[in-house]
Amino acid sequence: MDLSILSFGASGWGDEMLVGAGMTFAVAISSYALALLIGVVFAACKLSPIAPLRWFGNFYTTVFRGVPELLIIYLVFFGGEMLLRSVAEGIFGYDGYISLPLFVTGMLCIGLGAGAFCTEVIRGAVLAVPKGQHEASEVLGLSSWEKAYFVIFPQALRIALPGLANVWQVTLKETALISVIGLVEVMRAAKIASGATHQPFTFYMYAAVLFLVITSVTNKGFVRAERWSNKGMER
Repeated sequence: MDLSILSFGASGWGDEMLVGAGMTFAVAISSYALALLIGVVFAACKLSPIAPLRWFGNFYTTVFRGVPELLIIYLVFFGGEMLLRSVAEGIFGYDGYISLPLFVTGMLCIGLGAGAFCTEVIRGAVLAVPKGQHEASEVLGLSSWEKAYFVIFPQALRIALPGLANVWQVTLKETALISVIGLVEVMRAAKIASGATHQPFTFYMYAAVLFLVITSVTNKGFVRAERWSNKGMER
């Protein structure tokens, strides 16, 4: 195994691989932020006393938990291109090629899929808050907003953190799928480098190491967040 090809500069591919790893992390963190926002919104829908909102929330989680992530990527990539072209032609008369930016496409696809799982994690965490906390909030005369913000949300967050950490790990790994649309993240960079040097094992092993480094570092952040949220709760 010739490790000199992983050096930096014109003679090696190390810098291209690190840039790809940076793109992987950027897509993962953007997708995860979107997934958290979606999770909060649709968890509220599924917990709502309004039946249409519950149906809407159930429809979303059923579809995006049941459809493979790769299929979502293809549907958004090609469907988004068709939609944008139709809008541009119908409104502006433009009939040329137009598509969503690859980064935005990847973020939307990964975020929509992860959002379905965040929805269930957050919904389960809210339901796991003891009933007495709800009753105590009502006795204290707190408004619905105050009850949610000061009582339910902090306790639900503590319960949800382990599940949300798992969703983050899955989100990070699923960024590898967006290489199929041409975005140069770490897997795409490894494919390009292995094609140029004919040493795929070296570059895919290096990609695995980069994924493990990102996973290990970010996992420590979740562990610290869990410890902080459990202050005063541990015996």
